[in-house]
Amino acid sequence: MVCASKMKELAIKLFEINAFKFGDFKMKVGINSPVYFDLRVIVSHPDVMDTLADMLQEFINDKKLNTSGVHLCGVPYTALPLATLISIKANKPMLIRRKEAKKYGTKKLIEGKFGAGDGCLIIEDVVTSGSSILETVDDLRSEGLVVTDAIVVVDREQGGAQNTEERGVRMHSLFTLSYLLQTLLEAKLIEESTVKAVAKYIDACQIRSDGSFIKNGTTVVNDLCRTRMSFEARTDLAKCPLAKELFKLMATKKTMLCLAADLTNSEEILNLADAVGPYICLLKTHCDIVADFSEQFVRSLQSLARQHNFLLLEDRKFADIGNTVAQQYGAGVYRIADWADLVTVHALPGQGILKGLKSAIGLDKTAVAARGVFLLAEMSTEGALTDEKYASATMKMATEMDTDFVAGIVCQSKDLVASPGLLQLTPGVKLQEGVDGLGQLYDSPERVVKERGADVCVVGRGILASKTPSETARLYRDRLWEAYLERIGEEKNGDGGKH
Repeated sequence: MVCASKMKELAIKLFEINAFKFGDFKMKVGINSPVYFDLRVIVSHPDVMDTLADMLQEFINDKKLNTSGVHLCGVPYTALPLATLISIKANKPMLIRRKEAKKYGTKKLIEGKFGAGDGCLIIEDVVTSGSSILETVDDLRSEGLVVTDAIVVVDREQGGAQNTEERGVRMHSLFTLSYLLQTLLEAKLIEESTVKAVAKYIDACQIRSDGSFIKNGTTVVNDLCRTRMSFEARTDLAKCPLAKELFKLMATKKTMLCLAADLTNSEEILNLADAVGPYICLLKTHCDIVADFSEQFVRSLQSLARQHNFLLLEDRKFADIGNTVAQQYGAGVYRIADWADLVTVHALPGQGILKGLKSAIGLDKTAVAARGVFLLAEMSTEGALTDEKYASATMKMATEMDTDFVAGIVCQSKDLVASPGLLQLTPGVKLQEGVDGLGQLYDSPERVVKERGADVCVVGRGILASKTPSETARLYRDRLWEAYLERIGEEKNGDGGKH
């Protein structure tokens, strides 16, 4: 019998390693979903994969399926590692189904030793409509194999069980989506509002075996779409502690404004920070352009941040190998890790750069929780080489690696950031749109928030060049917040109005 406590432990572990997440995701069946499963990540966690394989083997025994002489077949490709482990542990023969037949050699579609009339048990990771299982069933049956049952890790409860049953295949799921949501709720990892939002969406989006959708009404609104959610609601879905803190700060101060304090004199920066502090959530610095940088300057800046309740973002844009960035971050003249709550980081070097930065903080969990990064996926300059492929790879780093350290993404496109637990930071905001003499593009506060999907908006010269920085910062704060209220009110109420 599968142990109930072990099931709950595994469910929580799957959430912690980001095997499923909440946001706004395009599914294979063509609809968007507020929850997404990606069990491929378990191959990077051998302990989780081993536990899951053991649990599936016990689950198969619990179901009292007649597996004597029956082959196992994992639905390609995510379920193949699991099927392989179960095959070895249970000493059961395995078959491999190709997605398309080889054009050379034997040109087989089904690999392995079998005979007509042999039974085959299907192993699958996640089921929505059941189409992947049925495709595998068709290929196996075309070779004379008998398929009556399928073992599934997660049933999204959107019609898959019914659709496979109609084709003579009973689906047995270790987890259901409802069970996973309830387990996370009991563990206080998500809020009840999240459970209700997902349940409402799933109930309204059932999928028939022919791929058509059964929807309640003409439109199903995803209440967990990032740009439709309030900052308060998104706090619970953030895995980075610094992101949680920033969400709360923004909601409390009612500001999305980040000031780019690109000045070269420490006294000028401090005076500016004091003047605009009440209106900002972040102060962005370039410490290496401050001519008189000192420890006293840092202490004074931190004091102002506490006084006015804003965080410090050092726009260092780290872009080197792990060992080098660890020294750039934690040592040298600036000792950035000692005072900057957040830093910007290029994804170019790969995941090693995040490991290097974390190593500079140390192993203390409290210290790590007090720091975070913004990964740079897109730039706001004309002719930037950060193309769609690069941006997509950056998002993969943010959602699959070191998720407790990545607070958000620097980008220009709202569709890039699906997870409501991540913040979108967008530079290039100005009351007057246009391009400066060095190729910097500027958009209005309204366009950046409502059309581009920004959560944190960076303003530099628009405030720095003002004769009254405090009043100008207040104006930016108000226009950005108004656009944010329209963004979430427009989507929720459908009339463009505020709550």
